[in-house]
Amino acid sequence: MLTTLSGPSPPPADDSLSRHGLPLPGVSPWRAGWPLKPDAGQRRGSPWNPKGHLRPRREPGPCSLRRRRMGPAEPMGLHSRECHPKGGRGRDVKACSTLDAASGGSESSEKAASSVHSADDGKSNGRPGGALQQGSDPAEPAEAGSEAAPAAGPPGLASVVMGMRSRLLMIVQVVLDWMRKLPAWQRQRHLRKLQAESDAAPGDAEAHTRFLVQLNEVSPGEVLQRVDSGKYATSSAVVVEYLKALVHTGRLSEFANDRGMATGDGHRSLPKLLHDLQVLSGGGEIDLTPGGTSRQPLYVSLDGMAAQPAPGLMSLFLGFFKWLGVLAVFCFLWLLGSGVVKRISMQNLPQGGLPTSVRDKSPSLAPKQFVKEELPEKSLKTFNDIKGCPESKEELQDIVEFLKNPEKFTRMGATLPKGVLLVGLPGTGKTLLARAVAGEAGVPFFYRAGSEFEEMFVGVGSRRVRALFNAAKKNAPCIVFIDEIDAIGSSRKHWENQTRKTLNQLLTEMDGFEVNEGIIVMAATNLADTLDPALTRAGRFDRHVTVPLPDVRGREEILQFYLNNKPVAPDVNVAQLAQQTRGFSGAELYNLVNESALQAAKANEPLVTKELMDVARDKIMMGTARKSLVRTEESMRRTAYHESGHALVALNTPGASPLHKATIVARGNALGMVTQTPGRDEYSVSRQQLMARIDVCMGGKVAEELVFGKDHVTSGASSDLHQATTTAEHMVMQCGMSDEVGPIYASNRGDLSGEVQKKIDAEVTRILKEAQVRVMKLLGDKMSDLHKLAKALVERETLTSKEIEDVLDGGERGGAVSAGLS
Repeated sequence: MLTTLSGPSPPPADDSLSRHGLPLPGVSPWRAGWPLKPDAGQRRGSPWNPKGHLRPRREPGPCSLRRRRMGPAEPMGLHSRECHPKGGRGRDVKACSTLDAASGGSESSEKAASSVHSADDGKSNGRPGGALQQGSDPAEPAEAGSEAAPAAGPPGLASVVMGMRSRLLMIVQVVLDWMRKLPAWQRQRHLRKLQAESDAAPGDAEAHTRFLVQLNEVSPGEVLQRVDSGKYATSSAVVVEYLKALVHTGRLSEFANDRGMATGDGHRSLPKLLHDLQVLSGGGEIDLTPGGTSRQPLYVSLDGMAAQPAPGLMSLFLGFFKWLGVLAVFCFLWLLGSGVVKRISMQNLPQGGLPTSVRDKSPSLAPKQFVKEELPEKSLKTFNDIKGCPESKEELQDIVEFLKNPEKFTRMGATLPKGVLLVGLPGTGKTLLARAVAGEAGVPFFYRAGSEFEEMFVGVGSRRVRALFNAAKKNAPCIVFIDEIDAIGSSRKHWENQTRKTLNQLLTEMDGFEVNEGIIVMAATNLADTLDPALTRAGRFDRHVTVPLPDVRGREEILQFYLNNKPVAPDVNVAQLAQQTRGFSGAELYNLVNESALQAAKANEPLVTKELMDVARDKIMMGTARKSLVRTEESMRRTAYHESGHALVALNTPGASPLHKATIVARGNALGMVTQTPGRDEYSVSRQQLMARIDVCMGGKVAEELVFGKDHVTSGASSDLHQATTTAEHMVMQCGMSDEVGPIYASNRGDLSGEVQKKIDAEVTRILKEAQVRVMKLLGDKMSDLHKLAKALVERETLTSKEIEDVLDGGERGGAVSAGLS
């Protein structure tokens, strides 16, 4: 049986091709009898042998179906079947002609077929079976008597187009088959996504419903299985899909009878639902008696609620980053909005920028300017308000005079000082002097505090220094005041880099490459020794003005100035008060006057009296009286003897300061106190005065030892011993008042050798022991006065120097005091 392979029919043969000796379209050159020259078959570039190799010959079998070598225009997939008799080389011409006809052979193949039929009628050439030489190997010449087919030419353009058309149809068919499968694949993928969402949230009825709607179109049976499993949340939409699945699967008839109905079924039971529908369709009513079923409960209970799965670690991380992102967006919008508002507000400001009154309070980079016209009259200060430091005031008055009348100085070739550094202890009035200069100068006055230059941002300090001096250059001549300059001007050896940049910028602005004419820099500090040497040198701070503590005359002037606007009683002696406030600064004197006025207001007194001034002074020097302290009579008696010992030693020791007051009222950490006031200001202390101070310190301990015994001495003398030891070390180490150690000065014992330290310890111990012996002898002789004074202190608690004189024997004590003070 022969198999016929069909294919597209080639176009008719072209005679022009046959004339040139080329095979016809659709006919192999081997079957067409086209002779192949050996040199043509071996030549490279031949249309039938591009690589230049000889085609190997093979003997075909009796009947073989082989794939023909395609020509350029032959369609793919065509085969030729050669049938040969057993052992022969000829082929079955009828079968081959059938194959040629099935494969769309041309007219030449028809002619070949006719020749075959003629050969069957007996016109064979002697070959077995009457085989035709047309299908023989092209290398063999055709035998005599055989009828050769006309020569076929190369394939034409029509066959090429037909071949391309067949290939294009095959590609289109593959694409159409793939596109037909695409919707099913998409639907399957969508179903898997919905199933994953439903499985991830079993309690979400909406997600379950979305999955069941799509699943009902594909597999209604799986819908029934998922709902019957009870693992997923249900709703009215789920019930609808369940009913659809029952209809699609034909299982709705299973609920026609009442076999699924049970007593107590709730609203989630499908049989119950169908039963209720049947009752309503028949015109009946549903029993809604409370307590019958879970649908009509007596109380509300949550049954069958699907437990929500605990959130996993990934969900917690996602939630955290979601809120973090929301917070970041909010902060960004906040910063963006604040920047826009600031820009709009700055654009709406007047031409001159911020008002001066607001500029002073703003934390911007703009320098602060002192404007007299915008300040109240009480806030303005002049040199008339400066008391107690005439020399310092005179130094600054020269600066003001130079600014007011520069021709007076420039005619002699003098130039304006570049900087003035005010140095002094806290409270001496350095800032007050600067305010007086601002009020007197009559030129622009810019000011900044040292702490305002530095902030947490690097470079802000340098920028503010530049802004300060740029404003000063535009308003020259002017004064720039920097308060507490040690905040930025300390030595650069141990500073951080950003703080060092601020100081370097200040040094450059004061005396750098660019010359600043007409700018005077004033600065104030309490720590002049910590400033950088490059800052304090001449050319930057030409003048160093020391503001000292006021002397007795200065204190009197300051007290009188502050008491001018207060109601003062006639018994207030300002000169005596000035003597009693030795060592007070101007700020402490103002505090003294203000505190006395507060005490007068609390006591509803019309005037500030001497007694109120003493109370204020004691409060400042010793602290507030602890009147609520609970003390025993024995404790007060012991304290009275202790303070009486101090008072008696002070009254009877040559070189001791005059006694001011003795009290056993607890103030601060002290249970009692004896105060002494020198008669005049002392700028140097003699050895006699230092020894007298040590003796007075020893008076309390010695008095307790003499009255109560050595075993009953209390720890109240610890502060006295500390003060006596410090004074003795000062005498030996810094004043050279020891013959054993010699005239040395040492601020720290670590700088001395061990041998010298031993000598110092021995000398200090000797001085303290000798003082103890002298005080013990003195109080032993004055035992009666000690008892009188202690008894008076227990009764009155506080005694002034005059009251102490009245208590003691006037004649004997007075002679001793006169001798001690002479």
